[in-house]
Amino acid sequence: MVGYIINRVLWSIPTLLVITVATFVIIQLPPGDYVTAYIAELIQTGETVDDATAAQIRKEFGLDRPYYEQFFSWIGGIVLHGDFGLSLDWKLPVSDLIWGRLGLTLLISTLSLLLTWAIAIPIGVYSATRQYSIFDYLFTVLGFLGRGIPDFLLALILMWMGFVYFNFHVGGLFSPEYVTAPWSMAKFWDMLAHLWVPVVVLATGGAAGLLRIMRANMLEELGKPYVETAYAQGLSERRVVWGYPVRVALNPFISTVGWALPALISGDVITAVVLNLPTTGPLLLRALQNQDMYLAGGFILILSVFTIIGTLLSDILLVLTDPRIRYS
Repeated sequence: MVGYIINRVLWSIPTLLVITVATFVIIQLPPGDYVTAYIAELIQTGETVDDATAAQIRKEFGLDRPYYEQFFSWIGGIVLHGDFGLSLDWKLPVSDLIWGRLGLTLLISTLSLLLTWAIAIPIGVYSATRQYSIFDYLFTVLGFLGRGIPDFLLALILMWMGFVYFNFHVGGLFSPEYVTAPWSMAKFWDMLAHLWVPVVVLATGGAAGLLRIMRANMLEELGKPYVETAYAQGLSERRVVWGYPVRVALNPFISTVGWALPALISGDVITAVVLNLPTTGPLLLRALQNQDMYLAGGFILILSVFTIIGTLLSDILLVLTDPRIRYS
């Protein structure tokens, strides 16, 4: 197992290098750069910027240098000093911007992921073991509705319900009086009062999809001879179902750890924008829109690292939980 992990880690190094180069190239593909977007924004407000001023701004940001010099300067600062550069748009270090929003992002994403699994696994198992029952049909309909309703629409519905029936400020994670206030128990409880909306929205779509996957996998496993043999030996239904088929049916959940880790960082961008959440998703969207290459590149690089780590973890967990899978 140690050799397998070392081999995967060694392969992740060139993979990460290729992703880093591709990230920088993709960010540079749109016509213009941050200064172009910045000048266009100034023109919309009625200001004028001549070519000499634009060239001076581009020189101050180092955008007049060749692309390869910009790349090596950026990646060298990350590797040697842990410095992701300065955000061209915010005029602040990229690290401060990302880590400043990371805590709330991880909180919302982790709670959403746990709620997704808490809903999908037991309901999927129940639907499979009670196939064609009234509850199976009910959960099937709810699953299709959960997959069919867009997250932003569900967010708007819950915001309306929260405003009409619970009389609390919609949007964001805090009421206006607590947005800039220091942390206290009152601010913490205010956050919990707003937290359920994004958690429920993000968990609904994922739970609906995984529920169908869990049910399908369980139905496939329940019809296999080893399950009939376990029943014939006199084992209880609970022990048979949760001791054997569920372990195999959980493979899709385990294999998606590679996606779950970067999703914890990025979150759902559209939902975060609709709900006005102070998370990393809207920050990444703004960086891409304004061609803030250091902020966008730092985000994508972090997400790539978490994707590689998540994929490695999912491979290891699959080997540990499913004896049919080997390290070779």
